[in-house]
Amino acid sequence: MNYDETLEFLYSALPMYQRVGTIAVKKDLTNIRLLCKALGNPQDRFRSVHIAGTNGKGSSAHMLAAILHVAGYKTGLYTSPHLKNFTERIKINGREIPESEVTRIVAGNKELLEQIKPSFFEMSVAMAFEYFARQNVDIAIVETGLGGRLDSTNILNPEVVLITNISLDHTQMLGNTITKIAVEKGGIIKRNTPVVISESDIQTTDVFKRIASEKNASITFADTIYTWDDTGTRLFDNHNKQIVCISETNYLPEYQLKNIPGVLAVTELLRRKQYNIEEDAVTHGLCDFQKLTHFKGRWQVIYDKPLTICDTAHNIAGINEVIKEINKLQFRKLHMVWGMVDDKDAVKICSLLPKHASYYFCKPDIPRGMPAERLHTAAKKAGLKGSIIKNVDRAITEAIKQAHSDDLIFIGGSTFVVAEIKDI
Repeated sequence: MNYDETLEFLYSALPMYQRVGTIAVKKDLTNIRLLCKALGNPQDRFRSVHIAGTNGKGSSAHMLAAILHVAGYKTGLYTSPHLKNFTERIKINGREIPESEVTRIVAGNKELLEQIKPSFFEMSVAMAFEYFARQNVDIAIVETGLGGRLDSTNILNPEVVLITNISLDHTQMLGNTITKIAVEKGGIIKRNTPVVISESDIQTTDVFKRIASEKNASITFADTIYTWDDTGTRLFDNHNKQIVCISETNYLPEYQLKNIPGVLAVTELLRRKQYNIEEDAVTHGLCDFQKLTHFKGRWQVIYDKPLTICDTAHNIAGINEVIKEINKLQFRKLHMVWGMVDDKDAVKICSLLPKHASYYFCKPDIPRGMPAERLHTAAKKAGLKGSIIKNVDRAITEAIKQAHSDDLIFIGGSTFVVAEIKDI
């Protein structure tokens, strides 16, 4: 098999949730356990930090990976979904898994895969674990997929667990209330393993405390220890009554700053486990995490004139944060290139968006993509005006054509819209 044939096998023989939806999700850990057992249980041959949450888990994973890399540790990083290439999911010290390794792992286990018939995600997780073990990483930062309790990554025995925040997303699989979703995400809390919660919430605090108590796991609510000042430039350690971070990260959007207390709390717990992480490594890692890990798609500037920004936010909580950032900017007119997937409440989400923007409604090129016509209809109900340009690239081209140099173009609504940007 060559690399193209390997990807074709992965995408067709092994269903991918991002492309086909819930039919691809296996709601138990049987397959991943069988796969990893056949591979020699690689998940037991490296240390890890396990991260779940509705929003912020990808950013937090990249921040932690950058800090540990700068501190001198050979650091694996597993995240999903990818934007351009499958290899983005699996990295060591910011370098993607070589295509030859992807082919080796799949070709060498093709008979096993055809026998077990795992999902795309199950195979990608097993591949990451095998690669990290083979490469002898010192530690791996592993992000869950959709949930936690039944997520394929949940066979790890991590050093620390991090849960970023909880909001409504993937309700058809995780539950239709914040509490139910918290139970699913909290399923990654392990016995006798410390857990950090990045953002406290009255609806989830008792859930996490109960699960942690049942597992004899110490629990830390990071935002009660570390708080930003009103300017978002100084972070205080409330326990030690001192400034722990004078932010060189103030180029980050506000929603990224919310992730830093959780990252710092995990870092402190790793120090207590004898990881040597100097303050300079923390500062450097946080300031440069996007470059160090090649993190893409979160409040990323694509062009300067007209200012063109993309973001992969795709649920109500995430989109609200993005709108806050848009409202902070100065521009003559706003152009929104917008596409969604078909399991989202388009009317509800469109009702959050700015009313006085020009919209270019498109469809991400995946089976789950919401038809641009249906999105346009939902947007009209929400009071938005715009045109239907089905192809993402053509929609971006048209927005640039219509925009003045002092305008703002925003591209988003779905990870898969952002994935089709050519210059990302």
